[in-house]
Amino acid sequence: MGQAFLLGVAAGYAIAIPFGPIAILIVRTGVRRGLRAAAAAGAGTATADLIFATIAMLFGAAASALLAPVLPAARLVAGAALAIIAVRGLLAVPQPIDRESGSTSTGGTYLLFLGLTMLNPPTVIYFASLAIALPEVSADFASRAAFVAGAVLSSLSWQEFLALVGAMLHGRLTPRLQRITAVVSSLIILALAARVAFG
Repeated sequence: MGQAFLLGVAAGYAIAIPFGPIAILIVRTGVRRGLRAAAAAGAGTATADLIFATIAMLFGAAASALLAPVLPAARLVAGAALAIIAVRGLLAVPQPIDRESGSTSTGGTYLLFLGLTMLNPPTVIYFASLAIALPEVSADFASRAAFVAGAVLSSLSWQEFLALVGAMLHGRLTPRLQRITAVVSSLIILALAARVAFG
């Protein structure tokens, strides 16, 4: 069981650490709205990983087979959602720094990031492949639960690290720097949206 937990930790970091659009959005949320909002964003993303890992551990290959037909459509929807966020970021006028009282509540931020991350069903296939390929994980229910716990804790720790990085810049950027970072992050998200949709 301990080995399954450590494999889950490794798997969680392996899927969370590559810097994608969600990571950029978490950091940007921290810069604009502070730690509480960014922590909610990170928790939403980690919750999606919890759901995906649980589905993979419970249903394994069946989950992969079920999701395979919807992957192209899910990629297009995810790419479109990210593109909308990127364009809104490009068009937004810099606002005064929001001291934790933004127009979107932390609950709303949590749900937004949960939804955005749920638009990435290949994560289920990633976890399901590990469940099938690693006998230490698929041995019994306790091992599968330990794997899920390890994956979720590592994902959550990484997302909250990103939230902290963004929050450390909260209130420290001039309006000009805010605008520059908003444009740069929006362009990166737009490029990644195209990759998600068509890659």
